[in-house]
Amino acid sequence: MSEYRTETDSLGDIKVPAQALWGAQTQRAIENFPVSGQPLPHTFIAAVAQIKRAAAEANTSLGLLDATRRDAIAEACERILDGEVDDQFPVDRYQTGSGTSTNMNVNEVIAALCKKGVVDVHPNDHVNMSQSSNDVIPTAIHVSAVMAVKERLIPALSHLEGVIYERESLFSNQVKTGRTHLMDAMPVTLGQELRTWREQLVASQTRVEHAANELLSVPQGGTAVGTGINAAPEFAEQFVKFLQHNTGYGFSAMEHKFVGQSAIDGPVALSSQLRGVAIVLIKIANDLRWMNSGPIHGLAEISLPALQPGSSIMPGKVNPVIPESVAMVGTQVMGLDSAVAMAGQSGNFQLNVMLPLVAGNLIDMVELLSNAAKLLADKAIKGFTVNTETLNEGVGRNPVLVTALNPEIGYSLAADIAKEAYRDGRPVIDVAEERSGLSRQRLEQLLDPLKLTRGGLA
Repeated sequence: MSEYRTETDSLGDIKVPAQALWGAQTQRAIENFPVSGQPLPHTFIAAVAQIKRAAAEANTSLGLLDATRRDAIAEACERILDGEVDDQFPVDRYQTGSGTSTNMNVNEVIAALCKKGVVDVHPNDHVNMSQSSNDVIPTAIHVSAVMAVKERLIPALSHLEGVIYERESLFSNQVKTGRTHLMDAMPVTLGQELRTWREQLVASQTRVEHAANELLSVPQGGTAVGTGINAAPEFAEQFVKFLQHNTGYGFSAMEHKFVGQSAIDGPVALSSQLRGVAIVLIKIANDLRWMNSGPIHGLAEISLPALQPGSSIMPGKVNPVIPESVAMVGTQVMGLDSAVAMAGQSGNFQLNVMLPLVAGNLIDMVELLSNAAKLLADKAIKGFTVNTETLNEGVGRNPVLVTALNPEIGYSLAADIAKEAYRDGRPVIDVAEERSGLSRQRLEQLLDPLKLTRGGLA
């Protein structure tokens, strides 16, 4: 048997690997774009398959496609969704800006699978009926991003929030030194710090969900330029009806489809909210690294789980590897967001021409953040131990506690007491007893660290 077969398209003949399900246009893309070796992720290809299935069903409901071909296309799409033929989508993500190569790759694979089932299906005439790459790929960006966010990122963030909530309850009365500018400040509880992280995550999750919900409106039905040429007027509404049924999500037809094809404002907005999640994760990761620092000459407030040796030369060294990994993920996500933002500027007239970059970046961002959130929850926050003696000693020796005396003795005298306590290495309460004129009992009341974490006046 020959290693190759000959396929023909409008540009002529081209050799295709004999066992490949793809055809001529996919092969040309493989040869034209040997850029990164990174095809678009399965999540995105699956979204395209969802579009092809819903389009076939819509076309049949409008009397444009026979039921036999509809069923064959639907069965082929199911095989794609199940990941059976993932190796048949090799087109590099850095391809033609419309994503035409990926659209045709999916069309050709579906047609080939149908033919294996002895149903004559043409990649353009049947699989691509009532569609264009120019509305399929933007719609697939919406579909894949919505499903990735709701099925991967939201559960991961919710899990992280739940783990933090359990720990913040445990440490609600554990007082520690607060820090501003990385310098000692008034006391807080460890529970308050953890709640801050959780509140940040909840807020960023809400913003992501809102941005994802905006992508439920899709431009499918706009075809080549947004006008809907070669598609029945009823196609878009029929399409979203079947897409809703097949995916379980409330997709709707964009009224002015030009918006979703000439611009990618919705995906750019989602990307910026994913960047927001990254920033929160980096903040948490950096706090953990500082709190874990030491164990002798750092803060040493907590001890993160020891997961692996930290040095090839220094025996016994253990590093905060999970927070470091999470910080790198966050940094990468911020870079991917910058690329998406720049891609958003490439909407020339009726089409944005950086669609595959946006498609791949959004999925990568969601996957990275989802994995990082779970790691942070399960391998760092869930298992860290608190060095209670270190925390308590630090609070007792913190000269800034004198802030609580301001209303009774004034700022100037309080500052003098703080400086003397710091200079002599003495507890603030001892110096204040000598210089403030307040009784020991009153000072104990005013300087109670746990009370100070609740604010207000003593």
